[in-house]
Amino acid sequence: MKKKTIALKNIAVLAVLSLATIACNEDFSTLDSDLINSDNNSHFNSETSLYDVITYNRALGGEGEQFRPVQTNNLPSNLLGIYDDPTYGRTTASFVTQLAQSTSDPSFGEGTQIDSVVMTIPYFSTVTGTADEGGSTYELDSIFGDGYIKLSLYESTYFLRGFDPNSEFDESQRYYSNGATSPTEMIDPTALEGTPIAELLSDTEPPLLQNFKPSEAQIILTEPSDDEVEEGEEPEYEVSERLAPALRLKLDPGYWNQKIISKEGDAVLSNSNNFNDYFRGIYFKVEEVGESGHMSMLNMSSTSANITIYYTKDPSVEDGDRIEASYTLTFSGNRVNFLENQFNLPLMDGNDLDGDEKLYLKGGQGSMAIVKLFDGEDLDENTESDNTFENFKNFFAQTDEEGKFVKRRRLINEANLVFHVDQSQVNGEEPDRIYLYDIDNERYLTDYLGDIASSTSPLYSRTNHLGKLERVDDETDGEGIKYKLRITEHVKSLIENDSTNVKLGLVVSTNVNLEINSSTGLPTTQAKMLTADDVKVPVSSVLSPRGTVLFGNNTADEDKKVYLEIFYTEPEN
Repeated sequence: MKKKTIALKNIAVLAVLSLATIACNEDFSTLDSDLINSDNNSHFNSETSLYDVITYNRALGGEGEQFRPVQTNNLPSNLLGIYDDPTYGRTTASFVTQLAQSTSDPSFGEGTQIDSVVMTIPYFSTVTGTADEGGSTYELDSIFGDGYIKLSLYESTYFLRGFDPNSEFDESQRYYSNGATSPTEMIDPTALEGTPIAELLSDTEPPLLQNFKPSEAQIILTEPSDDEVEEGEEPEYEVSERLAPALRLKLDPGYWNQKIISKEGDAVLSNSNNFNDYFRGIYFKVEEVGESGHMSMLNMSSTSANITIYYTKDPSVEDGDRIEASYTLTFSGNRVNFLENQFNLPLMDGNDLDGDEKLYLKGGQGSMAIVKLFDGEDLDENTESDNTFENFKNFFAQTDEEGKFVKRRRLINEANLVFHVDQSQVNGEEPDRIYLYDIDNERYLTDYLGDIASSTSPLYSRTNHLGKLERVDDETDGEGIKYKLRITEHVKSLIENDSTNVKLGLVVSTNVNLEINSSTGLPTTQAKMLTADDVKVPVSSVLSPRGTVLFGNNTADEDKKVYLEIFYTEPEN
């Protein structure tokens, strides 16, 4: 099998390639594709070509005009905590969320007495086995770091409006990572910190929220057994329910009695609009308590994420037992993540003409890269000479006078972009996944949908297209070597479907499955930047605090330079 490097700026190179000699059959065993092998290649020879690409940085968290807050409202999950990236520095994530009533204009009954108020927000977790006491053991997913944080909960007095009053067509209000609602308007931080609502009914020392860290233990709920109890003896308790790991807190009943139960019949509980203006939300504030902290991704969209008020009311019949009841508030409506960065290194826009030596990828409001195949050129009206993209297309296909596909000249078996990690700058805790997408159309590539390696596991889903990080000795904590991204169908489409040669975006991803709506199969709406309209950011990158550094196309290290590599075959003459 022959391997060539093609700089398509030089048309003469193509002429040399067209005269390439036929490779021997023995070489097919080394072809990096499972589509062609020694059993079916009797009429074909195989070759490999490397094509130049342009890769450059695009800052989100830079200085001045390169400070581009990213939209963070209505994400499927929310980040909470403090994460110290060993390469990029510290990110602190807090958020504010509206609540929604389970029932508008509720009737709680007579003689209500609150027993307890419990807030539950599940973590993302995986069952790993069976616990000795029954139920399951778990491993937490999407927890970054293992230190403690201080967590405070406040009733927010800031109204999270649903529509932008400055728009002409009743557009939804966008909220951004720095607390902005527009280039000239910010959320007042003092309006977020109203009444504290997380006074725990606990004698834990030190208080749980003053030194908070997620637990991977299952949550076991108990209730008194039905066995008869002698007078003066305590009842025995039995397990009533087992829950997966969650942020679960008991809240002050007095506050919720005054805020909710006592408002029965009041207009503030009569509909969602009135309620959202009356109870404007809860602010989850994070502060440091030591040199390091942790950050968790909370499953706010879970049906188990709620605040439940457990109470009793007078019986419906004389001398009857008191009736147990509950009222639930869910975390629906607007939610806004706030991201504060303290970077160790400057993040800047790169060279969009020649490309950059290094590519700095950092999730959240960090940094991304832009990839231009074939110099970013497309079909043009110049009939005197072919541009870079036209040279590529003519090499693989016969085209008509307008440059449109007529028939194949060579068959593309596989096309890859391989990005090598710069371990001289990366200091560990690298992301396992990165995501490549179509910037112009704000969506995944064709290869994303066709990847049969689809899985609910973020680590192993769609790895044929978006290869996970290859590490030294395949150790889970080994140094990262490279990411291999297959874009075969995308490249084929440029030729055979006459598709536009769009710019591609490259970002860190916490879960590549988030980029498709599982219900509709349509692309997930991407996050807008506050001060830029030309690029939007995938939600799976907004929700990742991690970062890495990759070699770009302009590195002097030829072995680490990023190319578009294409494996192809052509019929014997």
